[in-house]
Amino acid sequence: MARSKVFDRQALEQAFRELGQRAYNEGKVVEIAIYGGSALMLTYDWRAATRDVDAVFEADKQTVRRLAKEIAEANGWDDDWLNDGVKGFLSAADAEPGSKRFFGTFPSEDEPGLRVMLAAPEYLFAMKCRAMRLGGVDENADIADIRGLAREIGVTTARQALDLVAAFYPRHLVGPRTQFGVEEIFGTGES
Repeated sequence: MARSKVFDRQALEQAFRELGQRAYNEGKVVEIAIYGGSALMLTYDWRAATRDVDAVFEADKQTVRRLAKEIAEANGWDDDWLNDGVKGFLSAADAEPGSKRFFGTFPSEDEPGLRVMLAAPEYLFAMKCRAMRLGGVDENADIADIRGLAREIGVTTARQALDLVAAFYPRHLVGPRTQFGVEEIFGTGES
């Protein structure tokens, strides 16, 4: 039976090296863009671990899926350790310069098999706010990520937060749940 893998930074980079080595051995270079908790963990020290890798497979999607499945089978991990379910939360701005940044080439620069990009912190913030799970502020894992990102990028008010979300998503895609959640996190005052 497959087990859920908890990835810290070291384990995730090792998984990337394995994916990159397998692609390189096949004479391929595949690309993925990382979002969510994995991107936070690879960017900041305050996010210690993640259970899966939310990614978009930028090049040779079939190869990425196949290799990820092979790695899962070899390690006894869940098949969806590397998944593209985040596609439903991408912004139209995803393709714009500055929405992502280069993270690394795996297994190495000399043996490129995998290129990894990370969503920019402001984009991650907007995505986390838009995808905010239901539940009280104290019960929600996304809330800690939103607060941590807010500290990193200098967002201190609900208005700033909602303006940043609107910079990535049209207002009609930012529902009341997001607005109320943001107001609960930051308060309604504009100090």
